[in-house]
Amino acid sequence: MTQSSHINRRFVLAQRPQGMPDDRDIRLEEGPVPQPAAGQLLLRTLYLSLDPYMRGRMDDAQSYTPPLAIGDVIGAGTVCRVEKSEHADYKAGDLVLAYTGWQDYALSDGGDLQKLDPNMEHPSYALGLLGMPGFTGYMGLTDIGQPQAGETVVVAAASGAVGSVVGQVAKLLGAKVVGIAGGADKCRYVTETLKFDACIDRKAPDFAEQLKKACDKGIDVYFENVGGAVFDAVLPLLNTQARIPVCGLISQYNGANSAFEQDRLPLLMGTILKKRLRVQGFIISQDYSDRYPEFFKQMSQWLAEGKIQFREDIVDGLENSVEAFCGLLAGKNFGKLIIKVAQ
Repeated sequence: MTQSSHINRRFVLAQRPQGMPDDRDIRLEEGPVPQPAAGQLLLRTLYLSLDPYMRGRMDDAQSYTPPLAIGDVIGAGTVCRVEKSEHADYKAGDLVLAYTGWQDYALSDGGDLQKLDPNMEHPSYALGLLGMPGFTGYMGLTDIGQPQAGETVVVAAASGAVGSVVGQVAKLLGAKVVGIAGGADKCRYVTETLKFDACIDRKAPDFAEQLKKACDKGIDVYFENVGGAVFDAVLPLLNTQARIPVCGLISQYNGANSAFEQDRLPLLMGTILKKRLRVQGFIISQDYSDRYPEFFKQMSQWLAEGKIQFREDIVDGLENSVEAFCGLLAGKNFGKLIIKVAQ
């Protein structure tokens, strides 16, 4: 079903998922398109960002942001056009970055919006390379990881929206970069297009041995966004005073095995102590929001100079959001996952 001018489709949280979410947990509803009152504007969604953190918000658990309530629209970053405006600072046709979630239309008072260049060649980049994922990769690597020329940087999910930025920036800073990805096609893309020094297939039966061979001088920076078995292979290769920025743990989002994790806690804590590791979690919106202009200027320059490559995995149709989101959690996407909601 294509976007309608008078029906607003929206996905809401129907119940808390147990494991991988499905259409019983995330329900599609339809209603009339809302109309703006004085001081408001009506936004029409063009592009919708799907990101792993959304799974955590579906659980009723304490985190860095409140969980979704039953019946809430699934939250997400969006690129929107202003359809109607009763707001002095916006006019119909303006292109904006918003957080309106999984729906066709939404009202805004303008306070949560960022105007975008109406002539942007790739407006969806505001949700990827020049948005939250790119910002996450850049700040986590440069501020926490602090790679030095000649050091070895390892990043999992290397073909994804965050990992691809981490590795390319590390290369620009003079580091040796080893990626980890799922499957031969992704690994080929990481080495041939993104120009990492190596990429190891996490699905390979000898994955740990291949990683050790590729990191013959150990690992100085490990950018963590996966966890689980990947981290198990990384841990013994970490050098003294290695840095580990932690922005996600996608392998655990559908329910971690607590016994599995607990068994590794003494080893992890012992390694942190003996090797004097720096392990630091961060939330990009809460820890670095004031540094976005710095990031945007540098990344825009690298992009214009052809020094950064970025791949999008674009799925057509809001109605395909649940299937695409589950694919993301299972590692099926190839690049930054975007739902194209409308032209």
